[in-house]
Amino acid sequence: MNNALILIIEDEPEIAEIIEAYFAREGFRVITAGDGPLGLAHHHRLRPDLVVLDIKLPGLDGYEVLAAIRRRGDTPVIMVTALAEDLDKLQALRIGADDYVVKPFNPLEIVARAKAVLRRTVGRSGGHVLRVGPLVVDPQAYRAAVDNEAGSVTLDLTRTEFRILAHMAASPDRAFERSELVDACLPESEALDRTVDSHVSNLRRKLAGAGADGLLVGVRGVGYRLDSSHGR
Repeated sequence: MNNALILIIEDEPEIAEIIEAYFAREGFRVITAGDGPLGLAHHHRLRPDLVVLDIKLPGLDGYEVLAAIRRRGDTPVIMVTALAEDLDKLQALRIGADDYVVKPFNPLEIVARAKAVLRRTVGRSGGHVLRVGPLVVDPQAYRAAVDNEAGSVTLDLTRTEFRILAHMAASPDRAFERSELVDACLPESEALDRTVDSHVSNLRRKLAGAGADGLLVGVRGVGYRLDSSHGR
């Protein structure tokens, strides 16, 4: 669970940095946005496991962002706001927020609530086993394997390799840009696109060694994708 990707949508940089630091300290991956439209763009592109969302935002307010997220799916959302009125809380919960924290807050409380929400929603938010052709990825067990005629071959992956593979396995056949994989899987580093190429090259070698050569393919001018038709 601590490998989950957290999207923080907060227009006050100091607050966003504090929340980000506490999540990162617990091992979470974190990406931030300072306004509603950028937050929605990150949500669409990166498919985070949980969103920490302020209500008062430029561009689109938190209620509008939450409504748009709910139209797309059921990503868990924790609202964080200075508004303490019951009607504001009820409005957020009615639209579909999973939890609600009022400023000023203890950052440890937000992390604890996020963990609780992720435990409750793991089945709906992508924590289930992912299957792409012969590839089986279990995000909770942090395990990836290839099923072939000889049985199941567990892949010996680095943390970053697993992040990339799990992120792509959640959307098989979708072409991922290199920059997107950097944002989603290496947000805490200064990684460049060519760093992704190196990790993908290692993944391809390990997949081939397990009998899944050709599963991870390049998309000219874009990046990479997992081919769900592999092995059929």
